[in-house]
Amino acid sequence: MKWKNPLLLLFGIGISNIGAWVYLIALNLIILDMTGSPLAVSILYILSPIAALLTNFWSGTFIDRLNQRNLMILLDLIKAIFIFTLPFLDSLILIYLVVFLINIAKSIFEPTSMVYMTKLIPKTDRQRFNALRNFIHSCGFILGPSIAGFLFMIGSPNIAILMNSIALFLSAIVIFLLPNVEIGKSDSITGKATASLILNDWKRILTFSKTTIHVTFVYVLFSIISVFMTALDSLEAAFATEVLSLSESTYGFLVSIAGVGIIGGSLVNAVFANKLSLNILMGLGAIFTPIGYLIFAFSTDFLGASIGFFTLTFFLSFANTGFLTFYQNNVPVDIMGRFSSVFGMLEAGLIILFTVILGLSAELFEIRPIYMIGSFAFLALGLLITFIVSDKSKRNYYEQVIE
Repeated sequence: MKWKNPLLLLFGIGISNIGAWVYLIALNLIILDMTGSPLAVSILYILSPIAALLTNFWSGTFIDRLNQRNLMILLDLIKAIFIFTLPFLDSLILIYLVVFLINIAKSIFEPTSMVYMTKLIPKTDRQRFNALRNFIHSCGFILGPSIAGFLFMIGSPNIAILMNSIALFLSAIVIFLLPNVEIGKSDSITGKATASLILNDWKRILTFSKTTIHVTFVYVLFSIISVFMTALDSLEAAFATEVLSLSESTYGFLVSIAGVGIIGGSLVNAVFANKLSLNILMGLGAIFTPIGYLIFAFSTDFLGASIGFFTLTFFLSFANTGFLTFYQNNVPVDIMGRFSSVFGMLEAGLIILFTVILGLSAELFEIRPIYMIGSFAFLALGLLITFIVSDKSKRNYYEQVIE
C-alpha cells in the first residue's frame, strides 16, 4: 500500500483527536467554574447521545449520497466556528445549545469518516490501518490532557478552547489535501430528501440486516460494549476518588496508565496485523476488556486499579481493531452511512438509559457493588460475543473480504 494518503489521514485524525481532548477538559472546567455544580458538567455528557438520537434517523440518507470528503471538510469547519464562539458566551443555556450543535456535527462526521476511510484504504490493509488509527487515538488520550494542562498554565481554559478551533481548521485543510474518492459525486442531494426517502432507506437497512443476521448481531453486540463502557466510565472518577481515596493528581496518573495500555495494544495489533484473525482479536477484546473493569472494581489501592486500567485498555485496542475491520469488510460501503446511523440510534438510547440507571443506583447504594454488578454483566456480554465469533460455520466473515 502507498502510505502517503493513509498517513495524511492519520495525521488529520490525530490533530482532531488531540484537540477534542483539550476541548473536553477545558469545557468541563469552564462549566464547573461557572456553576460549581458537577451535575451541570454531567449534562455535557448526555448532550452527545441525545444529539445522536435526533440526528441518526436521517443523517445516513445524506452521508451515503453526498461526497464524503467534502462533507467532512464542511463539518470540521462548522465545528471549528461553533467552538470558537464558546469562550465568548456567558449564558449556560447558550453554551449547552452550541455544544449540542457541535455534537450534531460530530455525530454526522464519525460515520462519514468511516465511509471515506473504507473507500480510501485497500481492503487488504484495513486491519493494520485500524490498528494505527487506534494508536493515534490513544496518543491523543495522553497528549490531549497534557497539552490542556500546559495551556492552562500559560493561559486559561478559554485559550485551550480556541486552540481546538484552530486544530479543527487544520484538520479540514488536511482532509482537503486527501484524494477525492468519488469524482463527480454531488455535494447536494438532487430532489427533495423527503420523509419517504428516509423511510425507504430504513427499509433497505432492515432488509440488509435480515439477510445478514450474523453481521448485524455482531454489530449490535459490539455497540453494547460501548454502552457498558460509557456507563461504567461515568462512575470511574467517583470510584477512584471516593472508594479508593486517590487524589486528583493520582487519578490523572491512572488515566495516563490507561493511555499507555491502549498504545501498547495498538502497537501489538499493528505489528501482528497479518497474523491475527479478526475473530481472535474480537474475542480477546470482548473478554479481557470487562476483566480489566472487574480488576478495577475489586481493587483496593492504586496498584490494583492501575493493573485493571492497563488490562482493559490494552485489550480494548484488540476489540476496536477487529470490530472496525469486520464492519468495513462485511457492510457494503454504499449503505455504510445509513447502517451505522440506524443502529447508532439504538446505541445512543441504551447509553442514556444505562448511564442514568448506574448513576441513580450509585446515588442510592454504594458505588463499588454497583460497579461490580455492571462489570460482571459486561463480562457475560463478552463471553457471549466470544462464543458467537468463534462459530466455525461463520469463519468466512472473519477471513474473507465480502465484495
